Amino acid sequence: MMMKPACGLALSTSLSLMLVAFPARADGKAPAHGVTPAGKKENATPRTESIIVLGAGQARETQTISRRTIEEYTPGTSPFKALSKLPGVMFTSSDPLGSYEWSQQIIIRGFGQNRLGFTMDGVPLGNLAYGNNNGLSIGRALQTENNGPSTLTQGAGALGVAASNDLGGALQFTSIDPTDKFGADVAGTIGSASTWRSFARVNSGRLRGGGKFYVSYNHQDANKWKGDGVQRQDQANAKYVQPLGENLKLTLFGDWSKRGENDYQDISLSQIRTYGYDLDNITGNYALAKQIAHAYQNGTPYPEGIQNVDTVYYNAAGLREDALGYGRLDFKINRRLSGFVMGYGHTNSGEGAWVTPYVPTPAALGGSPLSTRTTEYMIQRAGFLGSLTYRIANHSIEGGFWFENNDFNQARRFYPLQDSGAPGSIHWYRSGSFYTQWQSVFNTKTYQVHLDDTWKITPKLKLSYGFKSLIVDNAARALSGNYLGVPTGTAFPSGALNTTNGFLPQIGANYRFNRHHELFVDYARNMSAFESAQTAGPFSTTVAGFQALQGKLKPEMSNTEELGYRYHAGGVQATVTGYYVQFENRLLSVTQGVGIQGNPSVLTNVGGVISRGIDTAVNWQFLPNWSLFASYAFNNSFYQDDVYAGGTVTARIKGKNVVAMPRNLANLQLGYDDGRIWGNILMQIQDRRYYTYTNDASVPANDVFNLNVGYRFKSHDFWLRGLDAQINVTNLFDKRYVASVGSTGFVNSDPNGTFQTLQAAAPRMVFFTLRKHFD
Repeated sequence: MMMKPACGLALSTSLSLMLVAFPARADGKAPAHGVTPAGKKENATPRTESIIVLGAGQARETQTISRRTIEEYTPGTSPFKALSKLPGVMFTSSDPLGSYEWSQQIIIRGFGQNRLGFTMDGVPLGNLAYGNNNGLSIGRALQTENNGPSTLTQGAGALGVAASNDLGGALQFTSIDPTDKFGADVAGTIGSASTWRSFARVNSGRLRGGGKFYVSYNHQDANKWKGDGVQRQDQANAKYVQPLGENLKLTLFGDWSKRGENDYQDISLSQIRTYGYDLDNITGNYALAKQIAHAYQNGTPYPEGIQNVDTVYYNAAGLREDALGYGRLDFKINRRLSGFVMGYGHTNSGEGAWVTPYVPTPAALGGSPLSTRTTEYMIQRAGFLGSLTYRIANHSIEGGFWFENNDFNQARRFYPLQDSGAPGSIHWYRSGSFYTQWQSVFNTKTYQVHLDDTWKITPKLKLSYGFKSLIVDNAARALSGNYLGVPTGTAFPSGALNTTNGFLPQIGANYRFNRHHELFVDYARNMSAFESAQTAGPFSTTVAGFQALQGKLKPEMSNTEELGYRYHAGGVQATVTGYYVQFENRLLSVTQGVGIQGNPSVLTNVGGVISRGIDTAVNWQFLPNWSLFASYAFNNSFYQDDVYAGGTVTARIKGKNVVAMPRNLANLQLGYDDGRIWGNILMQIQDRRYYTYTNDASVPANDVFNLNVGYRFKSHDFWLRGLDAQINVTNLFDKRYVASVGSTGFVNSDPNGTFQTLQAAAPRMVFFTLRKHFD
């Protein structure tokens, strides 16, 4: 399978009214009622919304969602869904939990996921590419039950974020710490499509010597909501915290995840008109799949109801196994000097499997007109990062470093299928291929240092300024393919690329008029390093294409300017932010053929992108237990230049909207929480989205409702104490619409709507969860 390409960037002039609520404690429980985060007394009423704004005093727009926000969703739900109600944030997926990685798509102010930074407890998660070349998704790095607060920086990530691709903002996830008291938590979820999830966590409590730890495990299993297949994951987390004296703390964390998911078929607008949204792989009908392949290979008529070889495929699946761990030392040398050092490691093996009619199995190996095409991944990466902070007078000076070495292997292979006997639904293919179409080994070394100072000039005025230096060395070595043991040569390029910029500055100021009003302004310049993969970036094009690009290829750059106002008082919390981004040297990747063919893409530097828009949001606690949240975002992101090849225009995209980014986004949520009963209903609206660069094809707008309700038992009874129950209903009114666009890439034009790059959204689905805490 191919990696989902980037979705562009957006520039908006934003106005956002944000909300404040109680931050979660380290053990995930809410602070005592009657005390605000600032320590001021208020009425002892529960707060209905748990989005936290930590931007106060910051020189950039920064927001944090609490652990409770994530817990309101069905366990196993991607935390991106909780973030998607914030203004300027779009998240889509074709499954109800948002965890199906092939269709995951997150865009923040128009920046696609491979142009955003992602970390977990500071550990880099890479670019979240489906092709899995330098990291892993947050859902495989951390169980949702162990998610702590998640911080979003929408404009430009902080200088110390360990990411080499954050042209836009950054998402920093955290894991919860073990509790001081011994306890156990168990939970079970059942729901639509035979979904069930079980979870257990044991906290040791504080041990002799002061240390504490938890271990947790979950199993999740669900059928696809259409077609045949399953979505399955087993995962374990462990975390240990040990104080080593008053000024030193050791933290160890480990994660293991094994995930297998049958894919939903990528469909086109034409197919939706003909077959509807429920068209899917025919995994349960091997005989029909063989008939289609025979017809294609022999030029005979297709079976009734089948238009061509790409109408339906037999099966596809994504498989991933990860192990991630880190060790971190936090230290305080004296009252002025403190810091941390961390080492981490990550290994991954993965496959994207697709049963293809384009390459039959040789007669001697089974003779099926089909074979299984895999894209195989292997990651071994290790890194170090650290930081020192020195406080003197009115200055807080911080400097840090990040180094990572990443070895990544990738191959496209074909495995035999028998003419009789259907293959398994999900199966790892590790040996016995008859055809290696291509294989390559990559090495990426990343070096980053940063230095910044926060200077409190007056009690009201604060200035932050600094820079980072980034060097990324990419090396690729294409190995010879083979068919039945006979070498076939190399299809992709070998070579080396270097991305270097010694001065990427950030500067910002914050001025507080009083405790209610503040202004902030900031500027940041960022760079994105080249990707090292056969399915994305410069090495994904042909040998001739790569040679033509060498010497001319420039890294993507962004210049972000932001001006904002914040207001904090009473039941309404607000911020108004205007921002402008100039995107330089945008690399546009054009898919060739249908996704299952896996052809090399055409990569072109299309010059600049400019985006403008407005974001608005408001949260109003209009009664003691009731709140209303609304947001609206308008975005106008467009290309500045046409696409040229040899001096000739090959695609007229100047002035056209950036693909996948809707012009209008809106959210409306009504919430209630009296301490026992809680609930919210959320409406989300997305405007139409283009999936062609010339904007001649798009998917229509959609509006979707989601309902979450729950009850917290308050009792001294052993079985009821610590018991919670909740019901989650996704797509409440059963809206049929397109969830993700660009799942197999983007093309210049699709006037007939035949390009299969869309994912249908799940219909209405219902889930029920019980949680119990034992102490």
